[in-house]
Order: sequence, then structure tokens, then C-alpha cells
Amino acid sequence: MAEQKTKPHTGDVGEFLAQVEDDRKRADSHVLVELMSEATGEPPVLWGTMVGFGQYHYRYPTGHEGDAFLVGFAPRKAEFSIYLMGTYFPEENERREALLARLGKHRMGKACLYVKRLGDIDLDVLRELVDISVHKLRTTYPNK
Repeated sequence: MAEQKTKPHTGDVGEFLAQVEDDRKRADSHVLVELMSEATGEPPVLWGTMVGFGQYHYRYPTGHEGDAFLVGFAPRKAEFSIYLMGTYFPEENERREALLARLGKHRMGKACLYVKRLGDIDLDVLRELVDISVHKLRTTYPNK
């Protein structure tokens, strides 16, 4: 089995965020750190160029397994990528879609939310999405 490429490492999150060139994006990154730290009860950890919170181990029926963060984000040049893997479960679709309808200006991939700036979205709705993701992943993949 191939080795997982994206792993947590000991890089300094503060230093990483200090390198974000855009002042607004840097400030928004700190808001996301606070929101996600509060939601997970976990500190921010760098996973490559992503800031992740918490961790779980997954194992699929195919035998593929690995580790991932519960929620996280990446301050990409064009927009934020906000990772909400726990909202992608079919049983969460209706709830997720209802929240996304209230969120504000965004794009949504399978489990990745894209926003240009936090001022374009409702942070209370984002917090609900984060809470759903964290709860679903902790329930589905309990630490053993």
C-alpha cells in the first residue's frame, strides 16, 4: 500500500500564517484557527500547506486506510479551502444543503468549501457545518 503523503508535522502554524501575503486573508486565517480550535478542542497543526484540527484514523472496506484531520483549511491565493469531510456522508446531505443555502457566497466540492473571504459568509452557519463534520467523523471513526 502506498504511503500517505499528507501527514501532520511540527511546523509552526503562526509562522505559516504570517507568510500569507494578503492582510485580510491572514486575519481571516486567524479567525478560522479560533473557530476550529473552539469547535474541536484541538490545537492547529500543519499538514503540508493545510492547517488541521484533531485527527482520526479511517479504514475503508477496500482496505485503504490512513489518518486525516477532523476539519481544517488552507489559505490558498485565490480563496480559502475549508475541509469538512464529515459533511459528505449521504445522511448529512439534506442538513448540509440547508446550511449551505444560508451560508453566503461560496462554492462547494464534495467535502471542500471554497470562500474568498470570511466577510462573504455567515460565520455562525460555518460553525454549524464544522460542528457537523467533527461530530460525524468522531462518531464514525472513534479513536481506539
